[in-house]
Amino acid sequence: MQDAGPRHPAHPTPVPAPAVPSAAATAAAAVADLAARRRTGWLVTLVLGGLTALPPLSMDMYLPALPQVTDALHAPAATVQLTLTGCLAGLALGQLVAGPLSDRWGRRRPLLAGMAVYVLATALCAVAPSAGLLIAVRIVQGLAGAAGIVIARAVVRDLYDGVDMARFFATLQLISGVAPIVAPLIGGQILRFTDWRGVFVVCTVIGLLLSVLVWRRLAETLPPEERHSGGMGETFGAMRRLLADRVFTGYVLVGSFGFAALFTYVSASSFVVQDVYGASVQTFSLLFGLNSVGIVAVGQLNGKVLVGRVDMDKVLGAGLVLVGAASVALVLLTTGVFGHATLPEIAAALFVLMAAMGLVLPTTNTQALLRTKRSAGSASALIGTSSFLVGAAISPLAAVAGDGTAVPMAITQLTCVVIASVAFVGLCVRGRRTVEGP
Repeated sequence: MQDAGPRHPAHPTPVPAPAVPSAAATAAAAVADLAARRRTGWLVTLVLGGLTALPPLSMDMYLPALPQVTDALHAPAATVQLTLTGCLAGLALGQLVAGPLSDRWGRRRPLLAGMAVYVLATALCAVAPSAGLLIAVRIVQGLAGAAGIVIARAVVRDLYDGVDMARFFATLQLISGVAPIVAPLIGGQILRFTDWRGVFVVCTVIGLLLSVLVWRRLAETLPPEERHSGGMGETFGAMRRLLADRVFTGYVLVGSFGFAALFTYVSASSFVVQDVYGASVQTFSLLFGLNSVGIVAVGQLNGKVLVGRVDMDKVLGAGLVLVGAASVALVLLTTGVFGHATLPEIAAALFVLMAAMGLVLPTTNTQALLRTKRSAGSASALIGTSSFLVGAAISPLAAVAGDGTAVPMAITQLTCVVIASVAFVGLCVRGRRTVEGP
């Protein structure tokens, strides 16, 4: 019987190799992925705004209750004040932890963990039996709440670039700018129905609701291929590289000393307006509200009108000029160069100073974050921590001569603006020229 030979042809039909995506297809896929991550909608915009507003709410809703805390816990006023200082310190240092973690593990996991700890710490604040324990859990509350601030900025950097990022920061400024205005009012209304512990119960509920929204509505915005895989060594290396960038460092300094000038106003304005110029509590509340509206309104003008039409460094420079002019006017008014200053004159100068911050702070954040992409969490941490630490260190200088004069406040603000302006010209503007040429 003759052999039938091979059962397969001698030259089988070649199997086609898997198709390699073209560069155009890869680019289209990347654009589609970014577009999907950008579909935040108004609810997620509100979530990001809520994350940045939660720490101010935690701080300012509690302010009207301080006398009650002093009586209830039988603690000196100075000790109870440490509950505010502890929370502020936690907010500053917590950003250095949460930001780099979000670069390594993605945005969602560190954020959800931070929110869980925040809710637990706030609930413990509501049942704290002593001032010492309240101070301790307030520090933890600040550390955990810092995750919302720093990761919200990093999420914006993940989703947006350039003009779009500046406009989104203006929207966040609107939401977070309203929080300090309404927080004391909400706290005062809560105290009509309950005691100081009820304020923390409300903060716990707000934190819990925000945590649910983060879990349900905030998708991961940092793809795995863009995350850091190293440990703390890589984290510190990323921070060193960021600080070695003189332009980035310049924007961090501008934002930090700009925030210090603003924080000086927040900490000293009540004494200046009421004790020095004899205004009532209602008058101070009205002026504080008007100034807060000013910074929010100018921030919206910046985001909706100026961004995309005017170079952002020019906007920042104009903001620093306005803040500087208002600071000089305050020094001249408070030192009596033009005679005895009246409250309307002081209020007008403070309004210009605060409103111009709507040009300075959002633009500074945008320009700093534009210097990096892959280390947005670490960059956001450096921005936030520096702002809080510089603000907390400098603002007490406004009271160096006591409560009976406004001169230290004005001089402190002017000094901050001068340092910010020198950093802007010497590091940001000249640094860009050095890299990009004349």
